[in-house]
Amino acid sequence: MTDDLLGWQRELRAQFPILTASTMSYLDSAATAQKPQAVLDAVLTYLTTSNANASRGTYTWANHTTALIAATASQLRAFLDDPGASESGVHFLSGTTEGLRSIARDWLAPTLRPGDEIVVPFADHSANIVAWEEVAARAGASLVPMPYDAAHDYDADRLAGLVGPRTRLIAATHVHHVYGNDMNVHRLRRAAGPDIPICLDAAQSFGHLPISVTALDVDFVVFSGHKAMALPGTGAVWARNTRGPRYAPGGWSGSPNTAGIVSLAAAMSWLSEAGLPDIARWNTALGARLTDGLAGLAAYEVLGCQDSLSPGSPVQRRAGIVTFRHRGIGSNDLGFILAADGFMVRSDGHCQGSDGERDPSVRVSPHVYTTVDEIDRLVAALAALA
Repeated sequence: MTDDLLGWQRELRAQFPILTASTMSYLDSAATAQKPQAVLDAVLTYLTTSNANASRGTYTWANHTTALIAATASQLRAFLDDPGASESGVHFLSGTTEGLRSIARDWLAPTLRPGDEIVVPFADHSANIVAWEEVAARAGASLVPMPYDAAHDYDADRLAGLVGPRTRLIAATHVHHVYGNDMNVHRLRRAAGPDIPICLDAAQSFGHLPISVTALDVDFVVFSGHKAMALPGTGAVWARNTRGPRYAPGGWSGSPNTAGIVSLAAAMSWLSEAGLPDIARWNTALGARLTDGLAGLAAYEVLGCQDSLSPGSPVQRRAGIVTFRHRGIGSNDLGFILAADGFMVRSDGHCQGSDGERDPSVRVSPHVYTTVDEIDRLVAALAALA
């Protein structure tokens, strides 16, 4: 890596107080991302200068809060490269799980009939499965398993043969939370045809790489703010609103998470200024460095497409996330060993669906604040256990 790139990363890492004050290496960003000082400052400033409920008062603080939420919605549309702001909607919810459930319950369920079909990715995160299982069971609809190829990618050619006149929705994931690969969802529109809505779980891509709803031509984008450097308990559903009825969460909305929305606005600004394309390249490079190191250690099995492990890979390299097992040490034990060595990683089943991995594994998920040295020291620690 060039000196300029390393200097860029050092400047960004210095903006994360929790990391500069710790001797541990945080490698669990797929679970939640750390927060830069700009996000912490934005929340503190809001809470100490203009904290109020939105759309429920006519005084200055309430009006300011209402305007902040509207501005964040506009900012999010731009962040997603949304050209159709006059049609699209932005709805702030608690995160990806609530967003997916709301789309299933409030948008899909009213028009779902017995015999209708929903394409569901059963090897992806359970949140993108359970929501559709629940609504299908109530309506008597059928679940069609999303087809995968040998690289754990969506098989768009086979998908084209599965959709039909009763297909009401295709559920998909942008970046896989275990295998780390970009699922090439831009291929799905061709397979789906012009009329079938596509719902995208962007929990592992929002804030990690650029997302263009123009290029992807999806109908819903759902994400959690805490994985994108905002506070926990906030996220959003972006809805295109051109295929099917307009989406709106059902019931009385209650008070919004104003501090969380403020943090999301600050996080999007920070990510945009840092440069999402550069962040994506950094994360991919770290993932490649780790997989290249593990490929030389016979004691480890890296999950996902094995072709993505070699520097001359004919397929796309992993988008930062790398998941593996030791052939002789249980994954939960390996997680404890690594924690004792100063590495914070995740070791469990990762909430994967019924067609996913059966056994626990160790997941390493860096972000732009992760250093090359941390990855190299992790590989050395793993090699010592080989």
